[in-house]
Amino acid sequence: MKKLAFFISTLCYAGYFPKAPGTFGSLVSLPVIFVINYNFGFTGLFLVTVIVFFISIFAVKKVLSYTEHDPSFVVVDEFIGQAVTFFLMADKLKYSKSVIPYIVGFILFRLFDITKPFPVSYADKKMKNAAGVILDDIFAGIYAAIILYFITYFVKGL
Repeated sequence: MKKLAFFISTLCYAGYFPKAPGTFGSLVSLPVIFVINYNFGFTGLFLVTVIVFFISIFAVKKVLSYTEHDPSFVVVDEFIGQAVTFFLMADKLKYSKSVIPYIVGFILFRLFDITKPFPVSYADKKMKNAAGVILDDIFAGIYAAIILYFITYFVKGL
């Protein structure tokens, strides 16, 4: 069970990337998110995100029993936050082959995940459990989703 928890929490070992594992975890999440969203839109993206969220709670909880709070190699939360980034745009992006919104969403998510405006910072610093590890990325994804939505609304062709 320990090996499975680490496998899930590290997003199939992507979290062991030597430089910027959180950024790498977000980056490797994008093709998966693109394929899910392209084929299934919001419904598919939402369902996969919810499933990954619940599986991740158990996996991250197990990993935290062996490590300190929010170790850098735990990057499954990046997948969840990165997916949330595209919730508001999911149906607009369904069947779209444009990668530009995904690149913009990636940058926005990483910006909010790194700078940690409130409530991202609250979840990161005050919630010392598996939910806190994941919730800060969900909040960063919500910020990114809102900004991405407005950017695509005002910038035609994006």
